[in-house]
Amino acid sequence: MSKELRESQHWCEICGKFFHTGNNLIKHIRVHTGEKPFDCDTCGKSFSLRHHLTGHKRIHTGERPFDCDTCGKSFSHNCHLTYHKRIHTGEKPFHCDVCGKSFSASSTLTKHKYIHTGEKPYPCDICGKAFTLYGHLHGHKRFHTGEKPFQCVTCGKSFSEGNALTTHKRIHTGKKPYRCNICGTSFFQNSVLTTHKYIHTGERPYQCDTCGKSFTAKQNLINHRRRSNLTTHASVHVKV
Repeated sequence: MSKELRESQHWCEICGKFFHTGNNLIKHIRVHTGEKPFDCDTCGKSFSLRHHLTGHKRIHTGERPFDCDTCGKSFSHNCHLTYHKRIHTGEKPFHCDVCGKSFSASSTLTKHKYIHTGEKPYPCDICGKAFTLYGHLHGHKRFHTGEKPFQCVTCGKSFSEGNALTTHKRIHTGKKPYRCNICGTSFFQNSVLTTHKYIHTGERPYQCDTCGKSFTAKQNLINHRRRSNLTTHASVHVKV
């Protein structure tokens, strides 16, 4: 490709990507340089693009200028409103080319594909454990730091993850939003409902790789392995 053509199409000399305008090229180059020229005057956080800073500032102001005309819910970012509207329309325009499953957001599709590839791009710099989602890594790190930023306003108990606090709050409210469609029993957690359904289906998905015994709940398998290890350990010390 000639130099003249590259210059006319605003070509990135680092990765070879083309842009329609010079302004878009300048913004793109910050991906390579790490430059973040737009600073938040409230918290000091920096951004590579001005509109990212504008959106970030709404965290501090609480501004939510984008309203859903169906249910009235408001959002700080227009893209969040776009994703939300698909709840009402049922639109799922992003399709997995491996299994065909569809999603309302491209970011959700990207995360889903890690199931097929086994990719875990977010490693913990403390213990090396890797995660498919950045949010999972962020939550995991609190196990190392001991940080528990999510506190129950009713009893004061703190948690390292927001969803753990949400589940805990149901102890106080008595809310059991997960209902078995077979027998009608309700549960605090979706995972408990899933385990409960094995009673109806007879499924035992947790199998001991030593003896082959299967269980409906993962905790039952863990308890079984502990008992087996204790029995094996004790037999070593039996006098002959």
